[in-house]
Amino acid sequence: MATTTRLTFEEYEQLPEKEGVRYELDEGTLVMTPTATWWHNSIRDQIAARLREFAKSHGLGEITTETEFRLSADTSRIPDVAFVTSERFKKINIYRSPIEGSPDLAIEIISPANRAEDTVKKIHQYLDAGCRCVWVVYPGLRRAEIHSTAGIQDLREEQALKEETLLPGFSLPLSDIFRSKEPS
Repeated sequence: MATTTRLTFEEYEQLPEKEGVRYELDEGTLVMTPTATWWHNSIRDQIAARLREFAKSHGLGEITTETEFRLSADTSRIPDVAFVTSERFKKINIYRSPIEGSPDLAIEIISPANRAEDTVKKIHQYLDAGCRCVWVVYPGLRRAEIHSTAGIQDLREEQALKEETLLPGFSLPLSDIFRSKEPS
């Protein structure tokens, strides 16, 4: 039988940092996240680069990868990619981790080890904390989902990631993401 350790946020902050080990706090439960694969990081980096280029050229906000956000008193998450609007960016302390509150857009790249119920829970934690949109990318399925308070949009490989409210005019075809650097 597995043992679950409950932590306060203060106890979580006191955990020693270990190379190659990353933790998140899930409603008071300590969660260790495995090291990402090359393929996972390649997809993350492509999305981040395209978003960064677009957001910078349009003065919309800032992009970060693997940055911790404190979503509630007992929940702290590290999205693979996050976008924060220029307006909100002015209000955060970029020298402190975790950042208080949610990003405006959180992006999670799903690996085979990710459990469906954990992913759904994480999406709701982001949205409940004020995140306006969550993109969930499934490389193994060559699909993605866009989650917001308005609902869920399911995307196939021939479609594109878009977010007209936060990133008007941005479009990233899924086929571009999945084609890159994949071993032959």
